[in-house]
Amino acid sequence: MITFIGAILLLVAGYFIYGKVVDRIFGIDDQTPTPAYKNQDGLDYVPMSWWKGSLIQLLNIAGLGPIFGAISGALYGPVAFIWIVIGCIFAGAVHDYFSGMMSLRHNGEQFPGLVGRYLGQNVKKFINFISIILMILVAAAFTAGPAQLISSLTPLSFIGSLVVVFIYFLVAAVLPVNKIIGKIYPVFGAILIFMAVSIAIALMFSGKQIPNLTLANLHPGELPVWPLLMVTISCGAISGFHSTQSPIVARTLKKESEGRKVFFGAMIGEGIIAMVWAAAGMTFFGGTGGLQEAIAAGGPAGAVNEISQSLLGTLGGVLAILGVIILPITTGDTALRSSRMMLTDMLSSVMNMKGKWKVSIVTLAVALPTFYLSTIDYTFLWRYVGWTNQLVATVMLWTGTIYLLKNGKSHWICGLPALFMTAVVSTYIFYAPEGFHLAYSTSMTIGSIITAIVIGWYIRQIITYRRKNNSNFAKQAA
Repeated sequence: MITFIGAILLLVAGYFIYGKVVDRIFGIDDQTPTPAYKNQDGLDYVPMSWWKGSLIQLLNIAGLGPIFGAISGALYGPVAFIWIVIGCIFAGAVHDYFSGMMSLRHNGEQFPGLVGRYLGQNVKKFINFISIILMILVAAAFTAGPAQLISSLTPLSFIGSLVVVFIYFLVAAVLPVNKIIGKIYPVFGAILIFMAVSIAIALMFSGKQIPNLTLANLHPGELPVWPLLMVTISCGAISGFHSTQSPIVARTLKKESEGRKVFFGAMIGEGIIAMVWAAAGMTFFGGTGGLQEAIAAGGPAGAVNEISQSLLGTLGGVLAILGVIILPITTGDTALRSSRMMLTDMLSSVMNMKGKWKVSIVTLAVALPTFYLSTIDYTFLWRYVGWTNQLVATVMLWTGTIYLLKNGKSHWICGLPALFMTAVVSTYIFYAPEGFHLAYSTSMTIGSIITAIVIGWYIRQIITYRRKNNSNFAKQAA
C-alpha cells in the first residue's frame, strides 16, 4: 500500500504547497468586488459560501468521471498512479484554478470568452463550437445510463425515464443557481466523498494487496501508455470539461481568496477519488487481466457495482445505485446549464429577448439535441469526446499562459503543462482508431513536429510580451 498511501499524501501536499505557489503567482486581491456582487441578478450571479461552492464544483467536475475513467485507466497498471498525481497537481488543478479565477477577474466570463480575449476571436469561434458540442455530448452520455437504470428499477420505460430526467434538467438549468444546485448539490458532493472514503477504508482492510509501483509491474507491455493513458484518465488528472464548469461557481464567490479552496481544492479532491478507484480496479480483480474481463462483461458500471457491493455490502449496493443515477445526472444538468450560458453569450448580439423567455428558449435549443442523442446509438460520436475534452483543456492552459505573459508573471506554471497536453492531443488524434489510425511511430513523429511548431510559437510569445512589458515599465519609470 506504500504507493497508494504515498500518492494520496502527495496530492494533499500539492494543495497546500503548490496551490499556494499558484495563488501567489496569480495575485489574489480581496479588495476587488467579485461578479457575485457586481452582477447580482438572482439567477447565475448569486453570492454563496465557499464550502458550498467547493462541493458544487466537485460534483460539477466529477460525476462518474473520476470513477469510470480511473477504473478504465487501471488497465494500464500502477503507472496510472503517477499520471493521476503529476497530472492533477501540475496540470488539472492549475487548469481548473485559472479557468475559475480568470472568469472571476473578467466579470464571470465564460470559457470561450476568455479564449477570445487572450488567444483571438478566430480561436474563440472554434472553441465556442467545440465546447457546446462537448457539453451536449457529455449531457447525453450522462443521461442514457441513469435512464436505463431507472427503467429497470421502476415501471417507467426507457423513454419515460429520459423524459423525467430531462424535465429535471430543464428546471435545474433555468432556476437560479442557489435554488437547486446551491441547496442539494453540496449533499450529493458529500455522498461522492463518502463513497470514495468508504471504498478506500474497506480496500485497505480487505486483506487484498494494493499493487506498489515497481519497474516490473509498471504497466502491461501490450498497452502503450503514451498518449492513451492521458486521454483515458482525464477526470482525476486534467479535463477540459472543468473549464466550462468553473465559471458557474466563479459567479458565486464572495472574495478572490476563496478561489484556491474551490477550484484548486476541488480538483485535488477529484484526484484523490480517482486514486481510490484506480487502486480498487487494480486490486479487487486480482490484476489488470481480471479487471479487463470484468469491464468486458459489465462495463465500468458493472465493475463499480461489483466492487461496491463486495466491499461494502448492502451499503455499497445503495451507494452504487445512487452513484450511477445521481452523479451522472448532476453532471448532465450542469453541462446543459453551461451550454445554455455559452449559447446565450454567443447570441447576445442578435437576440434581444430578455429575462426568463430568453433563458428558456436557449435552454431548449441545447436540450433538444441532447435528448435526441440520448435515444440513439451515438457510440461513434462519443468516441471523440475523450480527445475533444483534452483539446479543450490544452486551449485553456494556453489561455492561462498568455494571461500570465501579458501580466508579466511566471507563465511556466501554465505553459509547461500546456506543451505537455499539446503533445498528447497531437499524437493521440493520429494514432487512435477514432482519429487517423496511423502507425504508432508515424503518429509519434507527427505529434512531435506539431509540438515543436507550438514551442516555436510559445518562444515567440515570450519574446514579444517581454518586450512589451519592458517598454511599459520604461514608460512608467519616465
